[in-house]
Amino acid sequence: MYAVVLAGGSGTRLWPLSRPDLPKPFLRLLGDETLIQRTVARLAPLVMPQDVYVIAEERHLPLVAEQVPQIPAGNLIGEPTGRNTAAAVALAAEAIHRPGDEIMLILPADAHIQDEAAFREALAVAAEVATTGPLVTLGVSPDRPETGYGYVLARLPATSVAGHATFAVERFIEKPSVDRAAELILTGLASWNAGIFVWKRSSIRDELSRYAADIVDPVREACAASRPPDLAGVYATVRATSIDYAVMEPASVAGDVAVVPMNVGWSDLGSWAALRDAWQAREAVSTGGSVGLGNRVDAGSTDSLVVAGDRLVVTIGLNGVIVVDTPEAVLVVSAEHAQDVREIAQRLSTGRPAAAQEEGKP
Repeated sequence: MYAVVLAGGSGTRLWPLSRPDLPKPFLRLLGDETLIQRTVARLAPLVMPQDVYVIAEERHLPLVAEQVPQIPAGNLIGEPTGRNTAAAVALAAEAIHRPGDEIMLILPADAHIQDEAAFREALAVAAEVATTGPLVTLGVSPDRPETGYGYVLARLPATSVAGHATFAVERFIEKPSVDRAAELILTGLASWNAGIFVWKRSSIRDELSRYAADIVDPVREACAASRPPDLAGVYATVRATSIDYAVMEPASVAGDVAVVPMNVGWSDLGSWAALRDAWQAREAVSTGGSVGLGNRVDAGSTDSLVVAGDRLVVTIGLNGVIVVDTPEAVLVVSAEHAQDVREIAQRLSTGRPAAAQEEGKP
């Protein structure tokens, strides 16, 4: 068994702390370790560092080498630019030379897992299921009708593997409305799509050829022609899409995907509000508590997150507010609008004016 960690990201969702040259996987958001360091550490002893590979943009490989030096240098694979997860998975399937029947784990570098032992158990179950041929996704047992996640809908009957229920996948559902999400949860068969996959190398290569030949064929040719592969030309034209759209959705319709539900305290830390929730859980702060990092002083704030640097940040009487102070910029946003940070960061990166400037405001 080996693991492939995908350390991508444009650095927009947790702006201004995260940015294109230092995206979320390389930040210390929940303690002394960066997210990629914790991702690699939690795999042991199921997968040891010599069997961990990292795929990242070439410009980020020095960060990877610095932060997880226990991973052999030959296990670090660079992409010329990020082209979403389908291209990254195709590169992993072709550039990493392991036996066809060996189990490959695919994990994002920036997820938070509270119960790491239970997570490893779920991975082991998924690996056992994958030995029989299907592509396997790990689903997160939902505790609310979240509209920011995709869902995996399972199909009865359940199968017990090592005492853990597993299911065939009926279909994937992308970011439903709140009412639809509530309906899905009531079925008892829906999980959040965590973007964590387990399969045999031969299985994913076959499925990529079947459903995404336009992506995997040029990657395969480049990997066969040279080592390391020359990907500049390939990545200039390859379709940018997720492995979910490219392979998992059509494969599930064909009955070739299984899901292993898990309840491990997972979060993708996809917004400042999600990070606030993770800090509240980490510090055992009840909903309504105020949390934060850095040089800060608070009086009477509730349900808020303050991320400070060297400069003292004082907050008084805030409710549901995110404050992030960096040398380059200060962000103040209500938690309910935390997902909008990505749009602002993209505007700034392209040189477009912020909304207030467009409206002629100071």
